[in-house]
Amino acid sequence: MASPSSSAADPAQHKYLQCLTNHSSTPISQAIYFPTDPLYTSTLESNIRNLVYASDSTPRPLFIVAATHVSHIQSTILCCKAHGLQLRIRSGGHDFDGLSYVSPSPFVLLDLFNLRSVTIDVESETAWVNSGATLGELYHEIAGNSKILGFPGGVCPTVGVGGFLSGGGYGNLMRKHGLSVDNVVDAIIVDSDGRVLDREAMGEDLFWAINGGGGASFGVIVSWKIRLVPVPETVTVFRVERTLEQGASDVVHKWQLIADKLHEDLFIRVVLIPVPITSGDEEKFTIKAKVFRECRQLVELLGKEFPELGLKKEDCLEMSWIQSVLWWGLDDENNTAALLSRELQSIKSGKRKSDYVVTPIPKASLEGIWAKMMESGKTGFVFNPYGGAMDEVPAAETAFPHRAGNLYKIQYSIGWKEPGVEAEEKYLGDIRRMYSYMTPFVSKNPRRAYMNYRDLDIGTVKRGSKNSYAEGKVYGDKYFDGNFERLVKVKTAVDPNYFFWNEQSVPVLPGKVEL
Repeated sequence: MASPSSSAADPAQHKYLQCLTNHSSTPISQAIYFPTDPLYTSTLESNIRNLVYASDSTPRPLFIVAATHVSHIQSTILCCKAHGLQLRIRSGGHDFDGLSYVSPSPFVLLDLFNLRSVTIDVESETAWVNSGATLGELYHEIAGNSKILGFPGGVCPTVGVGGFLSGGGYGNLMRKHGLSVDNVVDAIIVDSDGRVLDREAMGEDLFWAINGGGGASFGVIVSWKIRLVPVPETVTVFRVERTLEQGASDVVHKWQLIADKLHEDLFIRVVLIPVPITSGDEEKFTIKAKVFRECRQLVELLGKEFPELGLKKEDCLEMSWIQSVLWWGLDDENNTAALLSRELQSIKSGKRKSDYVVTPIPKASLEGIWAKMMESGKTGFVFNPYGGAMDEVPAAETAFPHRAGNLYKIQYSIGWKEPGVEAEEKYLGDIRRMYSYMTPFVSKNPRRAYMNYRDLDIGTVKRGSKNSYAEGKVYGDKYFDGNFERLVKVKTAVDPNYFFWNEQSVPVLPGKVEL
């Protein structure tokens, strides 16, 4: 743990430590890490998930507060305000463009990884989960209490709950049970004045905003009360791989036509990755699915609805819900303890982008996309189907707007291990060219994007800008579509001085706004 004696020699550090101590109702010195502390670097780097933001030139925080109590959050907010410091808030570190732990201005990192408790109430089918917990820790705790309850979260177990939920996180139960935010019933937030508020105290406007609008724009969300969902004792999963020579174009084209229309029990995802094959470079297409049906029923159903896939009984595996979580996220359905690990199997540099598709892409155009993929190198795609419950929730019900009318969402991804600026520029250029090529095939006016796949390429707002609304509207319309204006009004009402700022935070309007 941090040592108060290691912080006292530097006058600035002493000033900050004194402020934090004065404003905290519980001891805080052991939760503070200044650069002189031997644990500062390891604490900072422990949850960096993108090596682009781990270089020697990356700005580092003036100090880290690894909060263990809500009063540590309150004191950190108040002292950052008093001393004009930027605050960055990190729960799991999966912010793809590093906004949860990097800032161009002098900043403090509030790290929530110590606030990770999960409390399950099987009788009410709810749970309280702290923002610093990972999805894996949440799933592990649910499975330890019930075999017939689950949660519609994401597939990566190391993702932090705080950022995932507040950005409208999705997963392979979304067609059955909606998004994570469709199953949030309460939350605890610390606002810019250091007040601790639950749903009743914060009001319905702010509660609406943090469910899909990005919590870091409005405060520090300490914990969430979520509704657990029923899951059958047995689910079916399958993985089928195809190359172009095996008719993958026909498979993907047909998938576009039916994936959002199949019964909500079925979630069938397409993963497209350019890989070297012995006969030369070619795309490999992986179809992964989670289905609330028995294998026999599934093979029969898809034989009628999706014969191009050629699914066979031997392609399927039947298992429990928690085993399917492991199979999907870790490729090992029998190692439940792995859900508690916060270590990634590998960490590399990377970039993500996103799109929404509202009309099927013609087969000839798909084949043009495959050719462009090979030209662009390592850029991969993930197609996630909509329909089912996603069509039933109105776009304005939560701050997350991307509902009915979307066939599927695209995630673009590229990763590399080569160090240096030259490699970074090359791979960023590759994915940006691929994204540009896709323009005719995706949503328009605005070209919509998913906030949890953070992408600074689509716009930023400068700190202290007098045009924050105009700058923020550029990316805000893409992330929030018709919900952007309401988010701005909520932001202006609850944080008029724009304390909670980052390069893609919800902007404020000039003047006072009443909710």
